[in-house]
Amino acid sequence: MTEQPSLKQFLDELSNYSDTDEASSASAGQASVPPIGRVLEIAGSGSRVWMDFERLQMLLKHADPSVAMSGQVGSQVKMMVANSWLIANVRTLQTGNDGKIIGQIDFLGEGQAVSGGRMSNFRRGVTRYPIPGCEVLPVTTEDMRAIFAAADDPHVEIGTVYPTDDIRGTLYIDPMLSKHFAVLGSTGTGKSTSVALILHRISQYSPEGHIVMIDPHGEYSAAFKSCGELFNVDNLQLPYWLMNFEEHCEVFLTTDGSERQRDADILAKCILAARTKSKASEQYGKVTVDSPIPYLLTDLTSILVAEMGKLDRAGDTTPYQRLKNKLDELRADPRYTFMFSGMLVSDSMGSFIAKLFRLPSHGRPISIVDVSGVPSEVTSVVVSVLARMVFDYAIWSRTEAQRPILLVCEEAHRYVPKDESSGGQAVRKILERIAKEGRKYGVSLGLITQRPSDLAEGVLSQCGTIISMRLNNDRDQACVRAAMPEGARGFLDAIPALRNRECIVCGEGVAIPIRVRFDDLEPEKRPASSDPSFATSWREHGDEEGIIQRTVKRWRGHGK
Repeated sequence: MTEQPSLKQFLDELSNYSDTDEASSASAGQASVPPIGRVLEIAGSGSRVWMDFERLQMLLKHADPSVAMSGQVGSQVKMMVANSWLIANVRTLQTGNDGKIIGQIDFLGEGQAVSGGRMSNFRRGVTRYPIPGCEVLPVTTEDMRAIFAAADDPHVEIGTVYPTDDIRGTLYIDPMLSKHFAVLGSTGTGKSTSVALILHRISQYSPEGHIVMIDPHGEYSAAFKSCGELFNVDNLQLPYWLMNFEEHCEVFLTTDGSERQRDADILAKCILAARTKSKASEQYGKVTVDSPIPYLLTDLTSILVAEMGKLDRAGDTTPYQRLKNKLDELRADPRYTFMFSGMLVSDSMGSFIAKLFRLPSHGRPISIVDVSGVPSEVTSVVVSVLARMVFDYAIWSRTEAQRPILLVCEEAHRYVPKDESSGGQAVRKILERIAKEGRKYGVSLGLITQRPSDLAEGVLSQCGTIISMRLNNDRDQACVRAAMPEGARGFLDAIPALRNRECIVCGEGVAIPIRVRFDDLEPEKRPASSDPSFATSWREHGDEEGIIQRTVKRWRGHGK
């Protein structure tokens, strides 16, 4: 009867001895770095600690840059809980009593304590919290290596984790792309170059990928000459009949209110008749006004004229005349040749999808669609057609071998503005739908903007990974703060103070929120977005007459 309790007592003592020995060895390994404070209050994801001012001052000159940053806003601290190191981020600091500093912290994750006080197997989330009075220690560079050690999952390296010199910042490809991402930053912070760097690294890892980039300023063409295909108004050849009815309305209709509704009804009837008249419609059975079936502009014009000339029509013919005039204007305007050309009546949908989506990619996985030469009146419609083609292709190819597509949209606030009353509703609807439903069909959305406060909130909130560079505007900072997960709030105070080509990354694409200095990109891989030097350029002169003549020629010839 006495053997069982004594055996249990022996096992308990053995367990206690093991725990004590491991904890003591961990403490011994940290002897070179003294504690800087203690836990004051525990409250779920965020808690409070007090830190000793003199200890922090002593560590400022420490050889380890991570230890030297201890206690500063945006730095990390750690606590021993049982046999695990709990890592937290310092969000705010304020002066307390007796020279103590009170810090607000956010817990990030925990790693297993191994011999010598080192940490391994770091993972996001917290299973056990410390109790008030627990010692708070600085995080060393060795700890940072354990925290940021890249897992075996597919990833790309984009830069160096601040404040270290050799710890690499990584983005995990699948979590980042499957749940969308956003790159935010004020003008001049290196946003375009950073986006080019990320896409180059992804392309190197996945040379048979499928990436479509909407480039509104023509700056990325120079960056992807070696690994992408470039499309502009000269070679895009976007068939007008790929537009759905809503996009047709944005191009053809010029009225508002009740008149617009009447014009839309007439246009719908005529487009359906023109699509049905096509020989291609015979093999598909049911044809709707949205079906991407080729039709002739001459057929659409003749149907409009026939409807207008019917003897039994009671009422004026103004709506028909308006539509006919607009159609004639589009066909005659050379700016619209890339879309409304008489040469585009053949069924080129398959070849258009193949070349645009890089199917197959032949080692050039990126399509750069330069819309800088597209007339501003139809730019949003062109982007809408391209985005909808990406989404519709993903939906209708579900039964085939999956070919996920990444759609990157530069200057996203132009196409998904916060103001719902602005124009371009078709592009807004499709990008919002991709943000909400794209993950199910293998469509990823990358949003790039310098004004996140002008971007629709629902779209930004759907981005699982946020890469934020310096933002100077208070409204933009508040918008990013609302979109960031709770544990990353401590990093936000650094956003106005970030240097060029530095960023805060948080969300699904990283293990924990990090501050990263981007790698330098080779000159031939950089976009043509560098700022001109006024001081240098204004000291040079010569050949002004030739410059003006060549510029005027390109100007009048729309770039030719």
